[in-house]
Amino acid sequence: MKYNLFIPVILSLTLLLSSCAGPNKAGMGAAGGAAGGALIGQAIGHNTEATLIGAAIGSMLGYMLGNEMDKYDREQLNHVYERGVSGQSNSWHNPDTGNQYRVTPQPAYSNPVTNRPCRQAKIKAVIDGKTQTTYTTACRDNNGNWQLQ
Repeated sequence: MKYNLFIPVILSLTLLLSSCAGPNKAGMGAAGGAAGGALIGQAIGHNTEATLIGAAIGSMLGYMLGNEMDKYDREQLNHVYERGVSGQSNSWHNPDTGNQYRVTPQPAYSNPVTNRPCRQAKIKAVIDGKTQTTYTTACRDNNGNWQLQ
């Protein structure tokens, strides 16, 4: 019965968050954070409540991270997706904002629906002195650029 509720809840959260994830970087961060948080919550708690808590926490962290990344940070993140060695962390400090990022990319894979290359990454950020961790996925668009999903 737990799994009968799990799938509709995740689909509902994904649709709800993806509707606000257009070009808004905070919305995209929230959507990615919610998906990652839901997966982690389910893996840890093995129940719907843990999944929903994970989605809520992931959404909040993803929103905060997406909202704080400026053009310089997005260029650095794109560089990690493009050239980062899987499993090896890449770090940078934004001289304008003072924010710090440590990104660990995972191996590329082909999205089974779009057949486009995608990569996941763990992002640990220090924003305003507070450490936040989120998980993101980026896939190549028609122009070959990495786009957060």
